[in-house]
Amino acid sequence: MPDARTADPAPESSAAAPLDVLRRVFGYESFRGQQAEIIEHVCGGGDALVLMPTGGGKSLCYQIPALVRAGVGVVVSPLIALMQDQVDALRALGVRAGFLNSTQTLEERRDTERAFLSGELDLLYLAPERLRVPSTMSLLDRGRVALFAIDEAHCVAQWGHDFRPDYLALSELHERWPDVPRIALTATATEATHAEIAQRLDLRPGERARHFVASFDRPNIQYRIAPKDEPRRQLLDLIRTEHAGDAGIVYCLSRNSVERTAEFLAAQGLVALPYHAGLDAGTRAANQARFLREDGVIVVATIAFGMGIDKPDVRFVAHLDLPKSVEGYYQETGRAGRDGLPSTAWLAYGLADVVQQRKMIEESDGDRDHRRKLAQHLDAMLALCETVECRRTQLLAYFGQRGAPPCGNCDTCLVQPESWDGTVAAQKILSTVFRLDRERRQKFGAGQIIDILLGRRTAKVEQFDHHSLTVFGIGTELGEGEWRTVLRQLVARGLLAVEPRHQTFVLTEESRPVLRGEQQVMLRRDPQRQARRARPAGSSAAQPALAPEAAPLFERLRTWRGATAKEQGVPAYVIFHDATLREIASRRPASLAELGAVSGVGETKLARYGEQVLQALTD
Repeated sequence: MPDARTADPAPESSAAAPLDVLRRVFGYESFRGQQAEIIEHVCGGGDALVLMPTGGGKSLCYQIPALVRAGVGVVVSPLIALMQDQVDALRALGVRAGFLNSTQTLEERRDTERAFLSGELDLLYLAPERLRVPSTMSLLDRGRVALFAIDEAHCVAQWGHDFRPDYLALSELHERWPDVPRIALTATATEATHAEIAQRLDLRPGERARHFVASFDRPNIQYRIAPKDEPRRQLLDLIRTEHAGDAGIVYCLSRNSVERTAEFLAAQGLVALPYHAGLDAGTRAANQARFLREDGVIVVATIAFGMGIDKPDVRFVAHLDLPKSVEGYYQETGRAGRDGLPSTAWLAYGLADVVQQRKMIEESDGDRDHRRKLAQHLDAMLALCETVECRRTQLLAYFGQRGAPPCGNCDTCLVQPESWDGTVAAQKILSTVFRLDRERRQKFGAGQIIDILLGRRTAKVEQFDHHSLTVFGIGTELGEGEWRTVLRQLVARGLLAVEPRHQTFVLTEESRPVLRGEQQVMLRRDPQRQARRARPAGSSAAQPALAPEAAPLFERLRTWRGATAKEQGVPAYVIFHDATLREIASRRPASLAELGAVSGVGETKLARYGEQVLQALTD
């Protein structure tokens, strides 16, 4: 296999070496954003904490220093199931990569260890728990380590959504190998999480450690949140009208919902596969492999799926249940559009989601402080759902990037929702809850409250004599769906609480001034029509459509890529990304030299696939 190292791999090698590696190995002409500064700092032996959005090019920030510096770059990653694909992608570039994890046989581990000790590797991937095994530490002692890269560094945050206890021990790397530079990277970190990562990994800013925080904006992703109205049908409409034939991820809260949603989509003729922790390991691995290796596959999953997925052409991420936090939502939606092409983040959200999440918090393990933290995470997520302002602006502000202008490319920008004075409506609901609780010593859910307000003499209303309440029939100015929207927003704002056991509503201290007429309640009116994918002219997410003569060439190249990937047993994107194929189809290179000038075509891929690509263009 070709050696991807530069001629002089010493740490003090010339400043041009990283750029040479970028062009020769990875096939890109120039660095993006802060990449050059980060790489120069780490190549020089400095530590770094890098916060950069998914698709921003984080991996190059440790891969290139590992190729420039003497020794082997050791990458700590929690993604055992994906290490083989990560290594395959690097080997396709001519990079000598390997991994050590529990999926290997004893002989495979020994072969990798021998390659590490003899200097035949450029990058070695390890799971964090392997660094707690004495034999692994001894192995690293006997070899030469160029750097430690700690990927998915937010896993060290104990209040984060992906906490991994094994990450807490990674601070020992600096103690045992004080002269080896470390780079910790994540795409998801609030200011508090950022500070916790720095503290726990001993990467506080100073002379040696530097922090690099890129913009969290993903302008190619269109964020949309829709009121729930038969969410599976809404999802099907999204796929058929906007993402036919596209790869996508659908997140559900429960395993049962995952199974039923996958079955529903499959019954509609779509390739939809379930993924959750209740499936056996073989089924999970097979479904993940199909998603990575085939075009147009949809995975329906719990949050157990997705971290570290490098598939660049995921065109949509949909949530059929409310995420527990903005961090989780951002991390999950960030799996769409890693190639920079237009993509959709879509969420269906309703009253039942709010009730269920509040109930889960009340019943969760842990002390009061733990439940308070969970409630704060949920409140921030609810604020994002209920905002009448630009969703992207609010999302960026949550991660400390304040003052961003409206994006013009989210649902609230494209179809501006209205605010209305819902004080009277709120008082009617709160009064109904008050009278049920105080006069009848009863608590009920949303359906009964709405039936009372609408004056419906249902069997249940008659049974409990609720038609005699003074609030019976006082809410006919709104329909059932509108009352559910009001209820949802009152719960979201803490003006109503959920009694966990029976999922009924009770008043809170915050509801008193509203009942007394001392506080106005402004509510969000959901738009009747939802923003489609149409993007305004000048949008930064807009991508030029392929010329008519280039479109069939692009499809021909995708067909060649799919067959080649299947033959080699690797994901299609390991061969070439869609963005690279689009550029090839548009430029129609007639020689290897012209093909080598296309972004994403490095030396190894040019030598391996160049003639085949040129043949596909001329067939």
